[in-house]
Amino acid sequence: MAWKTLDEVDLAGKVALVRVDINVPVENGVVTDATRILKIVPTVKDILAKGGKPVLLAHFGRPKGQVVPEMSLRPLVPELAQALGVEVKFAEDCIGGPAKTAVAALEAGQVLLLENTRFHAGEEKNDPELSAAMAALGEVYVNDAFSAAHRAHSSTEGVAHILPAAAGRLMEAELKALEAALGKPVRPVCAVVGGAKVSTKLDLLGNLVTKVDHLVIGGGMANTFLVAQGVDVGKSLAERDMAETAREILEKAKAAGCAIHLPVDVVVAREFKANAENETVANDACPEDAMILDAGPKSVEEIAGVFEASKTLIWNGPLGAFEIAPFDAATNAAAQKAAELTKDGKLTSVAGGGDTVAALNKAGAAEDFSYISTAGGAFLEWMEGKELPGVAALMK
Repeated sequence: MAWKTLDEVDLAGKVALVRVDINVPVENGVVTDATRILKIVPTVKDILAKGGKPVLLAHFGRPKGQVVPEMSLRPLVPELAQALGVEVKFAEDCIGGPAKTAVAALEAGQVLLLENTRFHAGEEKNDPELSAAMAALGEVYVNDAFSAAHRAHSSTEGVAHILPAAAGRLMEAELKALEAALGKPVRPVCAVVGGAKVSTKLDLLGNLVTKVDHLVIGGGMANTFLVAQGVDVGKSLAERDMAETAREILEKAKAAGCAIHLPVDVVVAREFKANAENETVANDACPEDAMILDAGPKSVEEIAGVFEASKTLIWNGPLGAFEIAPFDAATNAAAQKAAELTKDGKLTSVAGGGDTVAALNKAGAAEDFSYISTAGGAFLEWMEGKELPGVAALMK
Protein backbone atom coordinates (compact mmCIF):
# COMPACT_ATOMS: atom_id res chain seq x y z
CA MET A 1 0.00 0.00 0.00
CA ALA A 2 1.27 3.47 -0.85
CA TRP A 3 -0.25 5.23 2.16
CA LYS A 4 0.62 5.01 5.85
CA THR A 5 -1.76 3.25 8.21
CA LEU A 6 -2.21 3.61 11.98
CA ASP A 7 0.16 0.64 12.41
CA GLU A 8 3.05 2.75 11.09
CA VAL A 9 2.56 5.81 13.31
CA ASP A 10 3.80 6.32 16.87
CA LEU A 11 0.76 7.63 18.76
CA ALA A 12 1.85 7.18 22.39
CA GLY A 13 1.11 10.37 24.30
CA LYS A 14 0.45 12.28 21.08
CA VAL A 15 -2.51 14.41 20.04
CA ALA A 16 -3.97 12.90 16.87
CA LEU A 17 -6.12 15.19 14.72
CA VAL A 18 -8.64 12.83 13.16
CA ARG A 19 -10.71 14.00 10.16
CA VAL A 20 -14.00 12.08 10.33
CA ASP A 21 -17.30 12.22 8.47
CA ILE A 22 -20.07 12.35 11.07
CA ASN A 23 -22.43 14.41 8.91
CA VAL A 24 -25.42 12.47 10.27
CA PRO A 25 -29.13 13.31 10.16
CA VAL A 26 -30.31 15.15 13.28
CA GLU A 27 -33.91 15.99 14.20
CA ASN A 28 -34.78 18.16 17.21
CA GLY A 29 -31.22 17.81 18.48
CA VAL A 30 -31.28 14.00 18.30
CA VAL A 31 -29.27 11.82 15.89
CA THR A 32 -31.71 9.71 13.81
CA ASP A 33 -29.14 7.55 12.01
CA ALA A 34 -25.77 6.92 13.71
CA THR A 35 -24.26 4.78 10.91
CA ARG A 36 -21.45 7.24 10.13
CA ILE A 37 -20.62 7.62 13.83
CA LEU A 38 -20.37 3.85 14.27
CA LYS A 39 -18.03 3.64 11.25
CA ILE A 40 -15.33 5.76 12.95
CA VAL A 41 -15.29 3.71 16.17
CA PRO A 42 -12.44 1.32 15.14
CA THR A 43 -10.10 4.22 14.31
CA VAL A 44 -10.77 6.21 17.48
CA LYS A 45 -10.51 3.09 19.68
CA ASP A 46 -7.22 2.12 18.01
CA ILE A 47 -5.75 5.57 18.66
CA LEU A 48 -6.84 5.37 22.32
CA ALA A 49 -5.38 1.84 22.63
CA LYS A 50 -2.04 3.11 21.28
CA GLY A 51 -1.97 5.84 23.93
CA GLY A 52 -2.98 8.66 21.60
CA LYS A 53 -5.40 11.49 22.28
CA PRO A 54 -8.02 11.67 19.49
CA VAL A 55 -9.21 15.17 18.53
CA LEU A 56 -11.98 14.98 15.94
CA LEU A 57 -12.25 17.39 12.99
CA ALA A 58 -15.56 17.27 11.12
CA HIS A 59 -17.98 19.30 9.03
CA PHE A 60 -21.74 19.39 9.38
CA GLY A 61 -24.19 20.68 6.77
CA ARG A 62 -23.39 23.66 4.54
CA PRO A 63 -22.96 26.74 6.75
CA LYS A 64 -20.88 28.41 4.00
CA GLY A 65 -18.23 29.89 6.26
CA GLN A 66 -20.70 31.34 8.76
CA VAL A 67 -21.42 30.29 12.34
CA VAL A 68 -24.87 28.70 12.09
CA PRO A 69 -25.98 27.49 15.56
CA GLU A 70 -28.30 24.83 14.08
CA MET A 71 -25.27 23.28 12.38
CA SER A 72 -23.19 22.96 15.53
CA LEU A 73 -21.63 19.56 16.19
CA ARG A 74 -22.41 19.79 19.92
CA PRO A 75 -25.62 17.65 19.70
CA LEU A 76 -23.47 14.74 18.44
CA VAL A 77 -21.48 14.48 21.71
CA PRO A 78 -23.90 12.06 23.53
CA GLU A 79 -24.13 9.77 20.48
CA LEU A 80 -20.32 9.76 20.08
CA ALA A 81 -19.81 9.01 23.79
CA GLN A 82 -22.27 6.12 23.61
CA ALA A 83 -20.66 4.65 20.46
CA LEU A 84 -17.09 5.01 21.77
CA GLY A 85 -17.76 4.11 25.40
CA VAL A 86 -15.57 6.98 26.63
CA GLU A 87 -16.01 10.60 27.73
CA VAL A 88 -16.25 13.00 24.79
CA LYS A 89 -15.39 16.67 25.35
CA PHE A 90 -16.42 19.54 23.07
CA ALA A 91 -14.63 22.72 21.94
CA GLU A 92 -16.50 25.79 20.69
CA ASP A 93 -14.14 26.22 17.73
CA CYS A 94 -11.80 24.09 15.62
CA ILE A 95 -8.90 26.56 15.91
CA GLY A 96 -7.58 29.26 18.24
CA GLY A 97 -8.02 29.75 21.98
CA PRO A 98 -11.09 27.56 22.69
CA ALA A 99 -9.61 24.63 20.73
CA LYS A 100 -6.10 25.00 22.26
CA THR A 101 -7.51 25.16 25.80
CA ALA A 102 -9.66 22.05 25.21
CA VAL A 103 -6.74 20.11 23.70
CA ALA A 104 -4.45 21.04 26.62
CA ALA A 105 -7.08 19.84 29.11
CA LEU A 106 -7.65 16.50 27.33
CA GLU A 107 -6.79 13.54 29.52
CA ALA A 108 -5.74 10.02 28.48
CA GLY A 109 -8.79 7.96 27.53
CA GLN A 110 -10.88 10.98 26.56
CA VAL A 111 -11.91 12.17 23.09
CA LEU A 112 -12.35 15.78 21.98
CA LEU A 113 -14.78 16.92 19.28
CA LEU A 114 -14.00 20.28 17.69
CA GLU A 115 -16.71 22.57 16.31
CA ASN A 116 -17.80 22.46 12.64
CA THR A 117 -14.80 23.11 10.35
CA ARG A 118 -17.12 24.77 7.80
CA PHE A 119 -17.91 27.61 10.22
CA HIS A 120 -14.67 29.03 8.76
CA ALA A 121 -14.79 30.37 5.18
CA GLY A 122 -11.20 29.18 4.66
CA GLU A 123 -12.11 25.49 5.08
CA GLU A 124 -13.59 24.95 1.61
CA LYS A 125 -10.94 27.24 0.06
CA ASN A 126 -8.16 25.09 1.57
CA ASP A 127 -6.76 28.29 3.12
CA PRO A 128 -3.12 27.70 4.22
CA GLU A 129 -3.58 29.87 7.33
CA LEU A 130 -6.59 27.84 8.48
CA SER A 131 -4.74 24.58 7.73
CA ALA A 132 -1.80 25.78 9.82
CA ALA A 133 -4.10 26.83 12.69
CA MET A 134 -5.70 23.36 12.68
CA ALA A 135 -2.34 21.60 12.45
CA ALA A 136 -1.05 23.61 15.44
CA LEU A 137 -3.45 21.64 17.66
CA GLY A 138 -1.97 18.20 16.99
CA GLU A 139 1.14 16.14 16.41
CA VAL A 140 -0.22 13.53 14.01
CA TYR A 141 -2.97 13.75 11.34
CA VAL A 142 -5.29 10.82 10.60
CA ASN A 143 -7.81 10.97 7.75
CA ASP A 144 -10.75 8.61 8.21
CA ALA A 145 -13.18 10.44 5.93
CA PHE A 146 -12.99 8.85 2.48
CA SER A 147 -16.44 10.33 1.74
CA ALA A 148 -14.87 13.81 1.89
CA ALA A 149 -11.58 12.81 0.19
CA HIS A 150 -12.60 14.27 -3.18
CA ARG A 151 -12.59 17.74 -1.57
CA ALA A 152 -9.34 19.69 -1.30
CA HIS A 153 -10.28 21.43 1.97
CA SER A 154 -8.11 22.53 4.89
CA SER A 155 -9.23 19.65 7.12
CA THR A 156 -9.11 16.97 4.38
CA GLU A 157 -5.94 17.94 2.54
CA GLY A 158 -4.19 21.03 3.91
CA VAL A 159 -3.36 19.61 7.35
CA ALA A 160 -2.02 16.38 5.78
CA HIS A 161 0.86 18.34 4.23
CA ILE A 162 1.87 19.85 7.58
CA LEU A 163 1.70 16.93 10.06
CA PRO A 164 2.82 13.29 9.73
CA ALA A 165 -0.27 11.76 8.08
CA ALA A 166 -1.92 8.34 7.99
CA ALA A 167 -5.16 6.70 6.90
CA GLY A 168 -7.67 5.71 9.57
CA ARG A 169 -9.19 2.21 9.62
CA LEU A 170 -12.29 3.20 7.60
CA MET A 171 -10.19 5.00 4.99
CA GLU A 172 -7.77 2.05 4.89
CA ALA A 173 -10.61 -0.45 4.36
CA GLU A 174 -12.11 1.72 1.62
CA LEU A 175 -8.80 2.15 -0.22
CA LYS A 176 -8.02 -1.57 -0.02
CA ALA A 177 -11.46 -2.43 -1.41
CA LEU A 178 -11.12 0.05 -4.25
CA GLU A 179 -7.61 -1.14 -5.06
CA ALA A 180 -8.95 -4.69 -5.28
CA ALA A 181 -11.78 -3.58 -7.56
CA LEU A 182 -10.09 -1.27 -10.07
CA GLY A 183 -6.43 -0.80 -9.10
CA LYS A 184 -5.18 -4.37 -9.36
CA PRO A 185 -8.33 -6.46 -9.81
CA VAL A 186 -8.61 -10.17 -10.44
CA ARG A 187 -10.06 -10.51 -13.95
CA PRO A 188 -12.53 -10.71 -15.59
CA VAL A 189 -13.96 -7.48 -14.14
CA CYS A 190 -17.61 -6.49 -14.52
CA ALA A 191 -19.11 -3.08 -13.75
CA VAL A 192 -22.81 -2.36 -13.32
CA VAL A 193 -23.77 1.25 -13.97
CA GLY A 194 -27.39 2.30 -13.62
CA GLY A 195 -29.37 5.41 -12.90
CA ALA A 196 -31.37 7.96 -14.83
CA LYS A 197 -28.94 9.92 -16.94
CA VAL A 198 -25.95 9.25 -19.17
CA SER A 199 -24.97 12.93 -18.94
CA THR A 200 -24.17 12.66 -15.21
CA LYS A 201 -21.96 9.59 -15.71
CA LEU A 202 -20.03 10.37 -18.90
CA ASP A 203 -16.60 10.44 -17.22
CA LEU A 204 -17.47 7.27 -15.37
CA LEU A 205 -18.49 5.33 -18.49
CA GLY A 206 -15.53 6.68 -20.46
CA ASN A 207 -13.10 5.47 -17.78
CA LEU A 208 -14.74 2.11 -17.13
CA VAL A 209 -14.80 0.88 -20.74
CA THR A 210 -10.99 1.03 -20.72
CA LYS A 211 -10.69 -0.76 -17.36
CA VAL A 212 -13.33 -3.51 -17.24
CA ASP A 213 -14.16 -6.56 -19.34
CA HIS A 214 -17.95 -6.27 -19.04
CA LEU A 215 -20.14 -3.21 -18.55
CA VAL A 216 -23.80 -3.75 -17.66
CA ILE A 217 -25.87 -0.60 -18.27
CA GLY A 218 -29.28 -0.28 -16.63
CA GLY A 219 -31.94 2.20 -15.60
CA GLY A 220 -32.88 5.23 -17.69
CA MET A 221 -29.31 5.30 -19.02
CA ALA A 222 -29.93 2.04 -20.87
CA ASN A 223 -32.84 3.67 -22.73
CA THR A 224 -30.50 6.34 -24.08
CA PHE A 225 -28.18 3.63 -25.41
CA LEU A 226 -31.15 1.83 -27.02
CA VAL A 227 -32.18 5.12 -28.69
CA ALA A 228 -28.58 5.46 -29.92
CA GLN A 229 -29.02 2.08 -31.65
CA GLY A 230 -32.20 3.24 -33.39
CA VAL A 231 -34.66 1.62 -30.99
CA ASP A 232 -37.99 3.37 -30.29
CA VAL A 233 -38.46 3.48 -26.50
CA GLY A 234 -41.93 5.09 -26.48
CA LYS A 235 -42.46 7.48 -23.56
CA SER A 236 -39.47 6.15 -21.62
CA LEU A 237 -37.04 8.42 -19.82
CA ALA A 238 -34.15 8.88 -22.28
CA GLU A 239 -31.68 11.64 -23.16
CA ARG A 240 -32.22 11.66 -26.88
CA ASP A 241 -29.70 14.49 -27.33
CA MET A 242 -27.03 12.19 -25.88
CA ALA A 243 -27.44 9.50 -28.56
CA GLU A 244 -24.25 10.48 -30.40
CA THR A 245 -22.29 10.43 -27.12
CA ALA A 246 -23.71 6.98 -26.34
CA ARG A 247 -22.55 5.75 -29.77
CA GLU A 248 -19.06 7.12 -29.06
CA ILE A 249 -18.96 5.20 -25.76
CA LEU A 250 -20.05 2.01 -27.56
CA GLU A 251 -17.24 2.51 -30.11
CA LYS A 252 -14.68 3.19 -27.38
CA ALA A 253 -15.77 0.01 -25.57
CA LYS A 254 -15.46 -2.03 -28.76
CA ALA A 255 -11.94 -0.71 -29.35
CA ALA A 256 -10.98 -1.51 -25.76
CA GLY A 257 -12.42 -5.04 -25.85
CA CYS A 258 -15.09 -4.24 -23.28
CA ALA A 259 -18.44 -6.03 -23.80
CA ILE A 260 -21.42 -3.75 -23.15
CA HIS A 261 -24.63 -5.41 -21.95
CA LEU A 262 -27.95 -3.62 -22.47
CA PRO A 263 -31.39 -5.04 -21.59
CA VAL A 264 -32.59 -7.60 -24.14
CA ASP A 265 -36.11 -7.51 -22.73
CA VAL A 266 -37.84 -4.78 -20.72
CA VAL A 267 -40.78 -4.31 -18.37
CA VAL A 268 -43.11 -1.56 -19.61
CA ALA A 269 -46.08 0.26 -18.09
CA ARG A 270 -48.38 3.16 -18.97
CA GLU A 271 -48.00 4.86 -15.59
CA PHE A 272 -45.25 5.31 -13.06
CA LYS A 273 -46.77 4.00 -9.85
CA ALA A 274 -46.50 0.99 -7.56
CA ASN A 275 -48.02 -2.19 -8.98
CA ALA A 276 -49.05 -0.45 -12.21
CA GLU A 277 -50.33 -2.78 -14.92
CA ASN A 278 -47.25 -3.91 -16.86
CA GLU A 279 -45.93 -6.34 -19.45
CA THR A 280 -42.56 -7.70 -20.52
CA VAL A 281 -41.54 -7.17 -24.15
CA ALA A 282 -38.40 -7.34 -26.30
CA ASN A 283 -36.17 -4.26 -25.95
CA ASP A 284 -37.33 -2.98 -29.38
CA ALA A 285 -41.04 -3.57 -28.78
CA CYS A 286 -41.97 -0.85 -26.28
CA PRO A 287 -45.45 0.46 -27.19
CA GLU A 288 -45.64 4.14 -28.18
CA ASP A 289 -47.76 5.05 -25.15
CA ALA A 290 -45.69 3.07 -22.60
CA MET A 291 -42.41 3.54 -20.74
CA ILE A 292 -39.60 1.16 -19.82
CA LEU A 293 -39.34 0.88 -16.02
CA ASP A 294 -37.16 -2.21 -15.52
CA ALA A 295 -35.03 -4.84 -17.24
CA GLY A 296 -36.82 -8.12 -17.96
CA PRO A 297 -36.10 -11.70 -16.81
CA LYS A 298 -34.01 -12.62 -19.89
CA SER A 299 -31.80 -9.59 -19.22
CA VAL A 300 -31.39 -10.67 -15.59
CA GLU A 301 -30.44 -14.16 -16.78
CA GLU A 302 -27.77 -12.65 -19.04
CA ILE A 303 -26.46 -10.44 -16.21
CA ALA A 304 -26.30 -13.47 -13.89
CA GLY A 305 -24.21 -15.25 -16.52
CA VAL A 306 -21.83 -12.28 -16.74
CA PHE A 307 -21.47 -12.28 -12.93
CA GLU A 308 -20.73 -16.02 -12.95
CA ALA A 309 -18.00 -15.48 -15.55
CA SER A 310 -16.44 -12.60 -13.59
CA LYS A 311 -14.07 -12.50 -10.62
CA THR A 312 -14.55 -8.84 -9.66
CA LEU A 313 -17.70 -6.68 -9.66
CA ILE A 314 -18.10 -2.92 -9.20
CA TRP A 315 -21.69 -1.67 -8.85
CA ASN A 316 -23.08 1.86 -9.08
CA GLY A 317 -26.78 2.50 -9.70
CA PRO A 318 -29.99 0.43 -10.02
CA LEU A 319 -31.22 -1.46 -13.10
CA GLY A 320 -34.74 -0.02 -12.98
CA ALA A 321 -37.18 2.06 -10.94
CA PHE A 322 -36.14 0.10 -7.83
CA GLU A 323 -38.09 2.34 -5.44
CA ILE A 324 -41.44 0.83 -6.47
CA ALA A 325 -42.61 -2.75 -6.98
CA PRO A 326 -42.65 -4.59 -9.30
CA PHE A 327 -40.01 -2.47 -11.08
CA ASP A 328 -37.41 -3.44 -8.48
CA ALA A 329 -37.33 -7.05 -9.69
CA ALA A 330 -34.23 -6.87 -11.93
CA THR A 331 -32.17 -4.92 -9.39
CA ASN A 332 -33.19 -7.30 -6.59
CA ALA A 333 -32.48 -10.47 -8.58
CA ALA A 334 -29.11 -9.26 -9.91
CA ALA A 335 -28.05 -8.01 -6.46
CA GLN A 336 -29.00 -11.31 -4.84
CA LYS A 337 -27.02 -13.21 -7.49
CA ALA A 338 -23.93 -11.05 -6.86
CA ALA A 339 -24.34 -11.54 -3.10
CA GLU A 340 -24.64 -15.32 -3.50
CA LEU A 341 -21.47 -15.54 -5.65
CA THR A 342 -19.61 -13.33 -3.17
CA LYS A 343 -20.73 -15.47 -0.24
CA ASP A 344 -19.48 -18.57 -2.08
CA GLY A 345 -16.05 -16.94 -2.51
CA LYS A 346 -16.39 -16.74 -6.30
CA LEU A 347 -16.65 -12.96 -6.64
CA THR A 348 -15.16 -9.81 -5.07
CA SER A 349 -17.98 -7.25 -5.06
CA VAL A 350 -17.65 -3.55 -4.32
CA ALA A 351 -20.59 -1.14 -4.50
CA GLY A 352 -21.16 2.52 -3.74
CA GLY A 353 -23.27 5.62 -4.29
CA GLY A 354 -26.49 6.69 -2.54
CA ASP A 355 -29.09 4.92 -4.67
CA THR A 356 -26.89 1.84 -4.90
CA VAL A 357 -26.64 1.36 -1.14
CA ALA A 358 -30.42 1.87 -0.80
CA ALA A 359 -31.13 -0.58 -3.63
CA LEU A 360 -28.79 -3.30 -2.26
CA ASN A 361 -30.23 -2.90 1.23
CA LYS A 362 -33.75 -3.18 -0.18
CA ALA A 363 -32.73 -6.35 -2.02
CA GLY A 364 -31.34 -7.79 1.22
CA ALA A 365 -28.00 -8.26 -0.56
CA ALA A 366 -25.77 -5.57 0.97
CA GLU A 367 -24.49 -7.68 3.87
CA ASP A 368 -22.95 -10.27 1.58
CA PHE A 369 -21.11 -7.84 -0.72
CA SER A 370 -17.33 -7.68 -0.13
CA TYR A 371 -17.50 -3.94 0.48
CA ILE A 372 -20.19 -1.26 0.42
CA SER A 373 -18.91 2.30 0.22
CA THR A 374 -21.06 4.92 1.92
CA ALA A 375 -19.18 7.66 0.05
CA GLY A 376 -21.21 9.18 -2.77
CA GLY A 377 -19.14 11.78 -4.66
CA ALA A 378 -15.77 10.35 -3.66
CA PHE A 379 -16.74 6.84 -4.81
CA LEU A 380 -17.96 8.18 -8.16
CA GLU A 381 -14.85 10.29 -8.74
CA TRP A 382 -12.69 7.29 -7.91
CA MET A 383 -14.66 5.22 -10.48
CA GLU A 384 -14.10 8.04 -12.96
CA GLY A 385 -10.35 7.60 -12.51
CA LYS A 386 -9.85 11.01 -10.88
CA GLU A 387 -7.23 11.70 -8.22
CA LEU A 388 -8.82 12.33 -4.82
CA PRO A 389 -6.95 15.17 -3.03
CA GLY A 390 -7.58 13.73 0.44
CA VAL A 391 -6.08 10.40 -0.59
CA ALA A 392 -3.19 11.86 -2.62
CA ALA A 393 -2.14 13.88 0.44
CA LEU A 394 -1.67 10.65 2.42
CA MET A 395 0.70 9.07 -0.09
CA LYS A 396 4.13 8.24 1.26
